[in-house]
Amino acid sequence: MQLTFTAPLWQWEMRSDSWWFVSVPQDLSDDLAALPLPPRGFGSIRVRVTVGSTTWSTSVFPSDREKCYVLPVKKAVRTKEGLTPDEPVSVALETVDV
Repeated sequence: MQLTFTAPLWQWEMRSDSWWFVSVPQDLSDDLAALPLPPRGFGSIRVRVTVGSTTWSTSVFPSDREKCYVLPVKKAVRTKEGLTPDEPVSVALETVDV
């Protein structure tokens, strides 16, 4: 499954030192939730993500607080792509191993 969306970058208040995310919009999170889940922890789904010119592999996770899937965005990506808090991030996301 391939998804594209734009959503703001936000910081998880419980670990403000390093945990930054982009929330997958609700309608797309519903599409992800309908996929058969592999036997991995926390309901995570493996994905390949592109933001700007950077592509990496990670997982999206369901968030009870956000009521959607959330995409972690590592510091190297934030720095390389010049991402700033609360600003929109354009994301291309492709599920893998589903």
